[in-house]
Amino acid sequence: LVNGHIESTYTAKTGEWSSPKFIANPYLRVHGLAPGLNYGQQVYEGLKAYRTPAGAIQIFRPHFHATRMQHSASIVSIPPVPIKLFLEAVNSAVAQNAEWVPPHSTGAALYIRPVVFGSSGHFALTPPSEYTFCVYVQPFGTYHGIAPLPALVLEEFDRAAPKGTGHAKIGGNYAPVMKWSGQALKEGYPITLHLDSKTGTQIDEFSTSGFLGVRIDREEGKPDQVVLLVPKSENIIKSVTSDSVMEIGKKLGYRVEHRSVMYTELASLSEVMAVGTAAALVPIRSIERKSTGDRFVYTEEKTAGPVCQKLYAELTSIQRGEAEDSFGWCREIEQVTAA
Repeated sequence: LVNGHIESTYTAKTGEWSSPKFIANPYLRVHGLAPGLNYGQQVYEGLKAYRTPAGAIQIFRPHFHATRMQHSASIVSIPPVPIKLFLEAVNSAVAQNAEWVPPHSTGAALYIRPVVFGSSGHFALTPPSEYTFCVYVQPFGTYHGIAPLPALVLEEFDRAAPKGTGHAKIGGNYAPVMKWSGQALKEGYPITLHLDSKTGTQIDEFSTSGFLGVRIDREEGKPDQVVLLVPKSENIIKSVTSDSVMEIGKKLGYRVEHRSVMYTELASLSEVMAVGTAAALVPIRSIERKSTGDRFVYTEEKTAGPVCQKLYAELTSIQRGEAEDSFGWCREIEQVTAA
């Protein structure tokens, strides 16, 4: 569908990454014994580029994603992609496919998928001699939409073990969930929620997104205080959307609690959202846990709650260039000449 992708190669012999080059097709030539294919030595990211009202193109928080990819790479023994290279490759991928960035009026975006993996033929379970870093792009609409969705606590499968790799964005953390999320969808639950694997008493994250809870603290004679609850755990990735929403919430006067969130706290929440790059903010209608018979209902309406609507509007207006980016999050792309 698009014009092509960006590639850069690392060789252990030189200890350096090659200059990124544009490839006018979506295909890779990879050895069949590459550790990325055989052992899951792979890391990926996901970010978006938006068309502003003035027609410019900007990318949301690319430096955050570059840093997170370096962290994930360190977990699976992949040489870190330098921040400068990451930003250059992402910029080039978008610039070379600029006509595929949807018009501002559509509300859609260009999804950007950086991926890095062990790519040379290597049979042993040791680091290979070559790695490939690629950046792909694809036009992208709304992931789930803004209508509230029912969620199911996934109890038959633990996504991340204590002291495991849950804090890294590697493919092996996600592929095993497909079976269970597909089964849940057939039962009427488009989103599944993970509790901590050790005790099953703390909220970790949704299968495709971070968890965000809203509590309203009330005290006589004082205005209601909106409190945002964001789980803090070594078993989940550092979410760019959660981080952004926490900063926006502070600016709006909300209190932010970034800490362990207990399962029992679900009963005290007025709103729950699934937050992520693909989905932005998706309101959760209810959360059900079959083993206990628990069902926490947050709304019966067909629209998001007031806090979700406010946060969504603030976040997307920054991403789409409709509001001042006082946080300095967005990076306007620089046009490049074809390679």
